[in-house]
Amino acid sequence: MDVTADNSAQSKKIDDIDVMRIMKMIPHRYPILMIDRVIDVTLGEGATGVKNVTINEPFFQGHFPSRPVMPGVLIIEAMAQTSAVLVVATLGPDAEGKLVYFMTVDEARFRRPVTPGDTIHIHVTKQRQRANVWKFKGEAKVNGVLVAEAVYSAMILDEK
Repeated sequence: MDVTADNSAQSKKIDDIDVMRIMKMIPHRYPILMIDRVIDVTLGEGATGVKNVTINEPFFQGHFPSRPVMPGVLIIEAMAQTSAVLVVATLGPDAEGKLVYFMTVDEARFRRPVTPGDTIHIHVTKQRQRANVWKFKGEAKVNGVLVAEAVYSAMILDEK
C-alpha cells in the first residue's frame, strides 16, 4: 500500500490496495468478496474498486447457465465493499474488520449486462458522513461504459 500526500489538496492518496490487504480491512471472503483490488484511493473522498469477472464465479451456475450475467445486486455489493475499504482506509487500523451494513440503496440503475471476461471499475464517491453513517454514489463501468449506478448509505459497527 503506497501512501503519498497531495500538497495541493492536503489529502492523502493510496495508489493500490491488493486483495490480501482488502481481506485484512473488511471481513468478506469467498464467495461473497466482490472486489479484487482498490485503486486511486483519496482518503475520505473516493476510490475505484476493480472486479475481474470470470466464468468460475459461483453465481454463473444459476444466473443464467445459457447466458451468464452477473447479478445486479452483486454489482451493488461490489460498490459497497469498495466503499467499506475506503472507510477503513480513511479511519485507520482501528476500523479494520468492523462490519459495514447497508442502510439504504436508492437510484439503482442497471444499464448493461456484465458477463465473464469483463473487468468492472467501481468508482465510489463519498457524498457525506455523519458519525458512523456514510453515504456514497457508486458507478460501475466496463471499458469506460456505465453498466450500473446507485446511491447508498451504510453504517459501520464494531462487532469483532
